[in-house]
Amino acid sequence: MTRTMSDSTILAELESTAEANLNDHLAKAKTWHPHDYVPWDEGRNFAAMGGQDWDPEQSRLSEVAKAAMITNLLTEDNLPSYHRELADTFGFDNAWGTWVGRWTAEENRHGIVLRDYLVVTRAVDPVALEEARMTHMTAGIAKPEKGSQFLKGVAYVTLQELATRISHRNTGALCNDPVADRMLARIAADENLHMIFYRKLCAAALDLTPDAAMQAITDVILRFQMPGLNQPNFRRNAVLLAKHGVYDLRQHLDVVLRPTLRTWRIFERTDFGPEGEIARDQLHAYILDLEVKAARFEEQRDRALARQAARV
Repeated sequence: MTRTMSDSTILAELESTAEANLNDHLAKAKTWHPHDYVPWDEGRNFAAMGGQDWDPEQSRLSEVAKAAMITNLLTEDNLPSYHRELADTFGFDNAWGTWVGRWTAEENRHGIVLRDYLVVTRAVDPVALEEARMTHMTAGIAKPEKGSQFLKGVAYVTLQELATRISHRNTGALCNDPVADRMLARIAADENLHMIFYRKLCAAALDLTPDAAMQAITDVILRFQMPGLNQPNFRRNAVLLAKHGVYDLRQHLDVVLRPTLRTWRIFERTDFGPEGEIARDQLHAYILDLEVKAARFEEQRDRALARQAARV
């Protein structure tokens, strides 16, 4: 029979797992430096320093690539909000606190290198970018829902880190710039290691308290939103990026949800009680419905792109 546990009990029970996963992460993580990924020789002064301010003609990126880069950067910019949530959930003791600091430090590099690249190459309007950063960071992120913040937190960040990895890689290909592609591949590699850490934690939580973890996973998946939801123009940009294959329903289903659920053996497990079984059935129905929606979206997108190509 599954046990109901407080977050503090779960943290204590999984501390050795966190320490082992932290050590594994540190052994695999690659040291890299943001300045090595920026074409500094393209930089020049803006008007305040006697140079020229930004002009749209200076950007080599397509409108879709610019939207993707801005969305990715603003998401990374909101790191202080994510740090607060993670610190509130994990605390600062033992391996948990070490991970909070390490993860935050690694994630901080992403915003540094993305902004340096965009400003140096004059890929986007730096004034508009700064205004959007101020708005987004002031809004922060949505307040957590009721229930175990640990279980919902590790379930969410597992999916979110994988989704972010996919978004960065696809954005790199979209930029048609080997410098941007190399930079975003490096960021995506970090995101993948972060995802693995959280995925292992969530797997351990499933073994520890199956029903509560299953309920948390289902709640997170049914309500999943990318972390940039509160940034300016997010919904419009999300539609644009989905239309051009940066991140869409098919990728969310086939590259994020299904592989993760297979790794956790969600539909094979036999240790759920009534609550866990109900949550799993609910999740199964949702996955089936998402398959229908993904197929419908692909059909609509293909027709729209065909019409656009015919007009051109």
